[in-house]
Amino acid sequence: MQIELTAADGHRLSAWRAGPADARRALVVVQEIFGVNPHVKRLSDHLGSLGWAVITPALFDRAERGVELGYEAADRERGMALRKQVPDEGVMLDVEAAAAALPAGAARGIIGYCWGGTIAWWGATRSTSFKAAVGYYGGGIAGTRTEVPNCPVQLHFGAEDKGIPLSDVELVRQAQPEVEIFVYPGAGHGFACEDRGSYDPAATELAEGRALAFLGKHMG
Repeated sequence: MQIELTAADGHRLSAWRAGPADARRALVVVQEIFGVNPHVKRLSDHLGSLGWAVITPALFDRAERGVELGYEAADRERGMALRKQVPDEGVMLDVEAAAAALPAGAARGIIGYCWGGTIAWWGATRSTSFKAAVGYYGGGIAGTRTEVPNCPVQLHFGAEDKGIPLSDVELVRQAQPEVEIFVYPGAGHGFACEDRGSYDPAATELAEGRALAFLGKHMG
């Protein structure tokens, strides 16, 4: 269901809420550069159906409200343009607002995909709100790889991701030897999104199993 949040700077943004309101484990789910679109809502609902309380903030609301893009080239270009209009500081304020709106007393984690994969990494390094963080194919992680995480982190990458070379993954691995990093042979960028041509069901199932086990281990 759609809700509204207020960030610490007064910005009001929409968010998608899923899962039980009294869950003892809760997740901030972070969007791709395509907005809180049908895929992200389905993903949030799926995690909610597994017993997690979920809040997915609409990070593009700082640039344009109600953005729900598809996966064509023009959508990607628009998403990239919108992303440039949203300051990183604002992103983190909105993530913190989502975390604060999760059930009181619940253990909190963060999981993100694409742009959200990078933001999940920042959730570990630039916030103390989370007990665990999982990032999928975050293109900005290599550039901020020396930041110090405040919680355990698990990262997932596709071996055939044209935007994230394996050399970048290795840089992250070298800078963060304590971080769990998985690379999926044959998988490309966006392999966990059923609406993309790069969707890889086997890699998606394996990565989700690893992610949920990791979150469960560190969040109790």
